[in-house]
Amino acid sequence: MTPHPATSGAAGRIGRRLAGHRLLWPALILLALLLGNLAFHQDFFSVRVRDGHLYGSLVDILRFGAPLILVALGMTLVIATRGIDLSVGSTVAIAGALACGHISTATRPGSVATTLTAVGLALGVALVLGLANGFLVSGLGVQPIVATLILMVAGRGLAQLITDGQIITVTSAPYKLIGGGYWLSLPFAVLLATVLVGLTSFAVRRSALGMLIESVGGNPAASRLVGIRAGGLLALVYVFSALCAAVAGLMISSNVSSADGNNAGLWIELDAILAVVVGGTALTGGRFSLGGTVLGALIIQTLSTTVYTLGVPPETTLVFKAFVVIAVCLVQSPAFRAKVIRRRGATTPRSPTTAGSTPQQQEARA
Repeated sequence: MTPHPATSGAAGRIGRRLAGHRLLWPALILLALLLGNLAFHQDFFSVRVRDGHLYGSLVDILRFGAPLILVALGMTLVIATRGIDLSVGSTVAIAGALACGHISTATRPGSVATTLTAVGLALGVALVLGLANGFLVSGLGVQPIVATLILMVAGRGLAQLITDGQIITVTSAPYKLIGGGYWLSLPFAVLLATVLVGLTSFAVRRSALGMLIESVGGNPAASRLVGIRAGGLLALVYVFSALCAAVAGLMISSNVSSADGNNAGLWIELDAILAVVVGGTALTGGRFSLGGTVLGALIIQTLSTTVYTLGVPPETTLVFKAFVVIAVCLVQSPAFRAKVIRRRGATTPRSPTTAGSTPQQQEARA
């Protein structure tokens, strides 16, 4: 039975729309990584309920990927303004060190009030750090990579000063909830990350904020001519990036019930940048995709899980991840895919009926 022309035409339009969607390739790459893990472990997709909580490899990917999602969320808006924030890793360490340091010296470390005070202290300092980055970039005109590199180096030293070079261990059930606890059978970190992503998406897509950020990053000169004050927007995105990093730092330190000023959040800024790029946001600024960033962060976390699943030796882990990331970026590149398709088309032999024929003769045969 021949399909109706209208039905086939609608299906074709839907297919072309899906093929051109910016989230298609990140979603396919994430699915391929998950299926690859399933090939080695048949129970990889299994989700179990234990003591009223959900457990499983997929749940672990979401739980351990929540801090990276938050750091990449803030990084997305910074990159959309043609900037970069290399200080998020240090902010992660500072936030965890401040919170754990306050709880460890409190008279009632297990109380909710102590935990709330520790969280407020960490977020308040992160706000100041974000304002410092924003002032250097928008107020003094320092290049973003230089301005944030200053805090990347100094912030790591500040985190070690707060912890006195030691690992601070805390025992606090309310604080443990942030990164290692469960609520409604789901990891609280996943729920918190979902809420923050949803609120951010609502703010940038349901108001003019997202359009203003894209205009400043896409064409700063034109946005200045139409009266957009880029300075305030730049300061805002760096403050938001610092706050996201601080929440991620609370999650990381809470999950292990300790703060390590030297290793907490180490190189997470590079994973965040990679997640943003894999998600389809260009480093040249302008249009950005929060959904793509979330998928990119999940790809990075799934890749880390894959490394442990396959039993890759620790000394070759980074090299393995680098090759996979290169492959992912090539698959996503429209220019690379166009060259591959063009090369295949050039090597495809022509049929005898069309070889040596002029375009008019081929049209007449058709």
